Amino acid sequence: MENKQELQLNAEWIKSWSQYLQQPPFCATPNPQTDAVIQSVLEAMLQGNSCVLLEPNAVGNLGHLAISENEVANRVAPFIYDPQYLYLYRYWKQENTLAQHVARLKQQIVPVVDHQGYSGLLSDPHQQQALSMVCQQALNIITGGPGTGKTYTLARIIAVLNQSLPNLRIAMAAPTGKAAQRMKEALQNALNDEILQPLVTPALKQLNPVTLHRLLGLGHSARPRYDAEQPLPYDVIVVDEASMLDLNLASMLFAAVPNQARLILLGDANQLASVDVGAVLADLQQVNALQENRVHLKTSRRFDGEALIGQMAAFIQQPPTSISPQALLEQFHQQVVAPTEIKAVPLLAKMPNVLQLEYFAQAHPTSEQYYDQLMLGYQHYIEILKTHLSSEEPETSIQHVIQIFDDYRILTAIRHGAFGLKQLNQQIEQRFLSKLSRYTTKQGDWYVGRPVMMTYNDYQLGLSNGDIGICFKRQRQGQSQFEVYFPSLEKWVLATRLPKNIETAFALTIHKSQGSEFTHTAVVLDAQAQNLLSQELLYTAITRAKTVVSVLADPQALAQALSKKTTRMSGVLEKIKGILDY
Repeated sequence: MENKQELQLNAEWIKSWSQYLQQPPFCATPNPQTDAVIQSVLEAMLQGNSCVLLEPNAVGNLGHLAISENEVANRVAPFIYDPQYLYLYRYWKQENTLAQHVARLKQQIVPVVDHQGYSGLLSDPHQQQALSMVCQQALNIITGGPGTGKTYTLARIIAVLNQSLPNLRIAMAAPTGKAAQRMKEALQNALNDEILQPLVTPALKQLNPVTLHRLLGLGHSARPRYDAEQPLPYDVIVVDEASMLDLNLASMLFAAVPNQARLILLGDANQLASVDVGAVLADLQQVNALQENRVHLKTSRRFDGEALIGQMAAFIQQPPTSISPQALLEQFHQQVVAPTEIKAVPLLAKMPNVLQLEYFAQAHPTSEQYYDQLMLGYQHYIEILKTHLSSEEPETSIQHVIQIFDDYRILTAIRHGAFGLKQLNQQIEQRFLSKLSRYTTKQGDWYVGRPVMMTYNDYQLGLSNGDIGICFKRQRQGQSQFEVYFPSLEKWVLATRLPKNIETAFALTIHKSQGSEFTHTAVVLDAQAQNLLSQELLYTAITRAKTVVSVLADPQALAQALSKKTTRMSGVLEKIKGILDY
């Protein structure tokens, strides 16, 4: 069940807004029918939908609060309706903006690049198709699961474009700081390929992916520096982890892409949609008129037919069936992994995939045991920190500490409860400090090795929501002080300058893990999370891992995650189709 505190906060928020909209100047007198319609739209928005289906009596019940999309030029109202859907004005406007600029880029003519001489760079036919597509058109969508070579293909595409088009200006971005960091590492590795060296220039090696907020110049006002009137100063704009694009960010991004520029979206639409309203990548994939603007990479080099994580991902992606939850779990046990006990897994440079599944006892009388098991993945991190803290030159091992920390992460679906984000981080922190008590102590909130994550954009510090850093002790002008290093920015920040509500990050929510990659992930799905679980959530969680997945789950919760596919209500498809067919 969804956390009671969150349900209560959402209910109070919906009630307050409904009451506000039924007061002057919006409405003369409240009535139950109006209240019911308003609440249905607000509830849908909290679930990520941009609209609801238009019910026969909805417009009449809303009265002056709703207008037709044909009246927008002459009147303003909180709700807009078209022949199919009812919207809050904000999301109707964002969908229209997005649709108009998708259609603009679809119809935009760009200089065609002759790629025939570069056919040897790619052997996979789908990757070759992606190169051909980008060389010919402005709007490009490249999708594929983990290990299908999205960044590998991208490196070759931009190398060819850069070789063929003089003075090419390229921008790289991702929705979060962690995703931008991963994009940078993967891109530089791909550009180091020997076969590419004749095409790789110093400018390509210096490409530095940033967050979309930084790319668009979003500041405190939430108004971007770059928009349709002042477009981005680039010829090629690449956005990785595009499944995380929400409607608001996507509408701003597409509006800011200049004419004659190429936009390349990379992503995996089987992952979770954005935290906020919209499922833009999934919507764009369903537009028939955009089929020639999309290539789906199919061959996974990370998860081949023998890779257990790949087999688990394929099982999760099966269409929902009508069989019972127990029968579905039995299939899962037989085809993917049988329940046993989570144990420590030594990580080697080359090793086969490992899957572990353990079910919670009917009650949780042994929570301490489960916390201890989840702690096992951090043993190597603790040993490396002991070495770091004992060293006479600790600065030399900082990069190694950071690298080892990214070997393991605990992922959960919820924030509250015994196995929610808050409690998991508290329990792991207690065990962590106990094991390092001879080497470091907690001073206030801080200690060496504490991982932290930003929960909002701080423009003064230059930190974005989702940026993760690790606390170290450093000598500055003869004084020892706590500082946090953010690898995605290659930046040090004094711990005392960071906000008090910065979160410890031994465990992450599955949503926040998007754009990250770990050698080993432990996925916790307890009964309290059951109503929040879906195929997309579980798929996202297990594909964060490269080698090892450990699942600690309530059986009914796991059955829910395996059987429920999430779809979001949106009018984007119809709006794009309406413009392109006009």
